[in-house]
Amino acid sequence: MRIEFGVTSHTPGSALVVFAAKDAVLSGAAQALDAALGGAVVNAVKTARFEGDAAQIVELLAPAGTDASRVLVVGTGKPGLADAAMFERIGGGIAARLLASGETKVTVDFGGVSDLAVDTPKAAAHLALGASLRAWRFDKYRTKLPEKQKPTLTEIAIANAGSAGQEWARLEPLVEAVGFTRSLVTEPANVIYPESFVERCRSLADLGVKIEVLDEKEMAQAGMGALLGVAQGSARPPRLLMMEWDGTNGKAKTSTVFVGKGVTFDTGGISIKPAAGMEDMKWDMGGAGAVAGAMKALALRRAKARVVGICGLVENMPDGNAQRPGDVVTTMSGQTVEVINTDAEGRLVLCDAITWVQKRFNPEVIVDLATLTGAIIISLGHEYAGLFSNSDELAKQLVTAGIATGDKLWRFPLGSAYDKMIDSPIADMKNVGPRDGGSITAAQFIGRFVNDGVKWAHLDIAGMAWSAKAGATWEKGATGYGVRLLDRFVEDTLEA
Repeated sequence: MRIEFGVTSHTPGSALVVFAAKDAVLSGAAQALDAALGGAVVNAVKTARFEGDAAQIVELLAPAGTDASRVLVVGTGKPGLADAAMFERIGGGIAARLLASGETKVTVDFGGVSDLAVDTPKAAAHLALGASLRAWRFDKYRTKLPEKQKPTLTEIAIANAGSAGQEWARLEPLVEAVGFTRSLVTEPANVIYPESFVERCRSLADLGVKIEVLDEKEMAQAGMGALLGVAQGSARPPRLLMMEWDGTNGKAKTSTVFVGKGVTFDTGGISIKPAAGMEDMKWDMGGAGAVAGAMKALALRRAKARVVGICGLVENMPDGNAQRPGDVVTTMSGQTVEVINTDAEGRLVLCDAITWVQKRFNPEVIVDLATLTGAIIISLGHEYAGLFSNSDELAKQLVTAGIATGDKLWRFPLGSAYDKMIDSPIADMKNVGPRDGGSITAAQFIGRFVNDGVKWAHLDIAGMAWSAKAGATWEKGATGYGVRLLDRFVEDTLEA
């Protein structure tokens, strides 16, 4: 999607957007248009019972008296409440309405818009962000898509928005980074597997990201028995991917680390999942996808921070060599794990990845992201990701970043009572506890591998990485959850 700022009028024959606040109070541009159309705008909003609610849309097709192909009147809601997030919703709504409409260009006129919660340039830039994110599509394998379903909208011109172009310069890298994550998550498992995931990420080296990859032999030498145990049933060999961005020119001596679960397909292993819906398990690498996308965002905008991204990449399959329930594995940390359920594999991948990155980089902060448990979806649905942390300060920072970006988080407890639920009679721990508190005991498991003094947060994003229906800024499918969250966290904590 091409975004253009600084235009003064719309292109003849293209679509035009104007605004109205609550109670259908027209903006200056909307009033001028209504006068030119002989009151047609006012008549349309009355007929449609349009009240100017946020992101509400009324459409006039080929109205006489203007050279616009169609006019959209879009609501901004109650005065003083339309913030950046609301304008992302508005942008997403415009894109969804026009994307396959036959229109190729739309002009959004901010003339006379007032009483917003943010200034006009910021509102316009976030509208462009929401529209760009919502316009993302994955039609790569659709060879017989009907013409009427193909995207046509390629350009959004924004008029009368002041210095919005400067605001957009900060946001534009997020569009590419989120798209990168969505593509990784959406690709089928015969296309994205541990080795090909790594190859997709090698392009980040062109942006200045240092890439390092551990193969199966190197991980065995390091003692990663938990991660390798998950992978041993697959013909696809595992990989550990390290991506390092240093925008401080070597000044930062410690690293903030992001760790992503990258199970490129999860059958459940010997504890096999039901057949219905198993095709969705191609997105069980959503945590790794988010980490890769966040690293791309940081590199694209030349973030003045030092950040390391780690992706533990495996495929969990049930062949004759697969890990069995009851097996005991030795992790890189030396702790032993009794594998009760081979479908609780993500924590086995994360624990070795976390141990490796602590030995290699001695970080102060670790944030891991994983599509880890179905229990978190039972708790939170698809509105929030679960947050678990040993640091109130870190948890607050992440929640704040989540509110700012729309990647929302809800904090859950940790504690010794939950920790006892994963004690094993024959090893140091079990990889699952009882059904009660399943997301919490999973976090407790990971926490056993975090070194003393390290601030750590675990984000269970199982309900957020993929959506069965379209949202305000995404089509149904991969959402790209976590990219904006991590990017904003870096901006707020390391670049402030």
